[in-house]
Amino acid sequence: MTIRRKLVALAVAAACSGSASAAPEDERAKVELLHETTLNLIQLLVDQGVLKQEAADAMLKKAQQQAAEKTAQTQAAEVEANKGVVRVTYVPETVKREIREQVRQEVVAQAKLERWGDVNAVPEWIDRLKWEGDIRLRHQGDLFADSNAPETAFQAIGQNVSNTLEDRQRERVRLRLGLNANVTGKVDAGIRITTGNTSDPVSTNQTLGNTGNKYNLVLDRAFLKLRPVDDLALWGGRIPNPFFSTDLVWDDDLNFEGVAVSYAPGAKEPQREFKPFVTAGAFPLQEVEQKTGVSTRDKWLVAAQAGLEWVPSTRARFKLGVGYYQYGNVAGVQNPTPTTTGLYDLSAPQFRQKGNSLFVVDSDANNNGTQDDPVYGLAPDYRIANLTLVADFAEFFPVHIIGTFDWARNVGFDREEILARTGQDIEPETDGYQIKLTIGHPKFTYLEDHEWQAFVGYRYLERDAVLDAFTDSDFHLGGTNHKGFMIGGSYALYKNTWLSARWMSSDEISGLPLSVDLFQLDLNAKF
Repeated sequence: MTIRRKLVALAVAAACSGSASAAPEDERAKVELLHETTLNLIQLLVDQGVLKQEAADAMLKKAQQQAAEKTAQTQAAEVEANKGVVRVTYVPETVKREIREQVRQEVVAQAKLERWGDVNAVPEWIDRLKWEGDIRLRHQGDLFADSNAPETAFQAIGQNVSNTLEDRQRERVRLRLGLNANVTGKVDAGIRITTGNTSDPVSTNQTLGNTGNKYNLVLDRAFLKLRPVDDLALWGGRIPNPFFSTDLVWDDDLNFEGVAVSYAPGAKEPQREFKPFVTAGAFPLQEVEQKTGVSTRDKWLVAAQAGLEWVPSTRARFKLGVGYYQYGNVAGVQNPTPTTTGLYDLSAPQFRQKGNSLFVVDSDANNNGTQDDPVYGLAPDYRIANLTLVADFAEFFPVHIIGTFDWARNVGFDREEILARTGQDIEPETDGYQIKLTIGHPKFTYLEDHEWQAFVGYRYLERDAVLDAFTDSDFHLGGTNHKGFMIGGSYALYKNTWLSARWMSSDEISGLPLSVDLFQLDLNAKF
């Protein structure tokens, strides 16, 4: 065979064998590679003059046909081989380790949260509920001076006084049970039930001695608290007192109905020296249904307070609050004369203790021939300016020395306006203050016994300095128009159990004589 024939035979063999053979694991790629090699070899034979162009074209056509057939066979084989095969994308080892660590952390966190493997585990939502409660047993002695005016004299001018001469000894009990629920990280809900009744907003006491009858339980709190951002709190419902205060203006048992907002930047930062705060709220006092024969408008309280807490060191703390409390539509309006409709009867307060200046709303109450009890309304308007200051010194830690000063003035008292509306010329008595010194543990931690506290104070509260309905219900047996001192103390007997005693002695500032001494002995337990 000549050299030319051998080259031709080699070219044909290369084309045929290259197109027909390939490794099974990568058949398609090898077919394409051999086909390309065959083309290059045929072109080389043409360039060397070994092969004519016509013959080369024929060989090229045959090689392409065989390559196409082989490619089809390879694709069919791949389809058959891939049946039931799952292809997995390659993942680098570093990515695998990162995924494993992330999954491990998530599983561990969930296991801790849901207490996997803990036979005593409870559902996670139970941990978001916090119960709190306390019970107090009290002996109270009300002691009256023989020189007091009789209660009928007070009742004749509308004052809510039932006893002024007969000493009284009472055994009383108070129970409070509350539940706080953390709905989410930014929302809390709270409810509390107590002993008491729905006619006295400033007392939760239940007097013993009801011939074995059971006691009432009332809903004392029901609120939502939102914290959309740090240091900002929004309250709504029947809420705890949101203001920095003493019992000069607000009784300790009083809760507020309405909405409030408080902003205290840095309040939770123990190292911060200056901690300002602002609180405001709107609280409906009495919703009056508008109907024929009624002209009284809804009664409201709108309030705001701003203040600053200064903590110069771990041994001293000062806190100042300045508040303004404006009551709307609480002043009484006299009915037209003659009247039988009670047009402005609802301008009288729903609840009052004693002390505030009053006048008769229904001045012609007996014109229909019946002996109706007169309806009394408040003579002045009440817009209270209030300043509260607390200085806390802890040089003898854990014993503290705490001084408290509280001052209030009714800047809404307008003598001429009262005269025009009521026909009475009332002398202004619009100031009040309270000073108190406390030595001992500032608050019982309830974690150990032998904690103690002692205090002494003086209180002076003129007739119309504050609304008598909401001030302290114990001193002078509640209300305004009194002055006197207080002394008392507390001692922790056991963990969460303590004994306390108070003595309060007071006299009237003006008007009918009324002197009251009050003694309270309490046994308290917190749970």
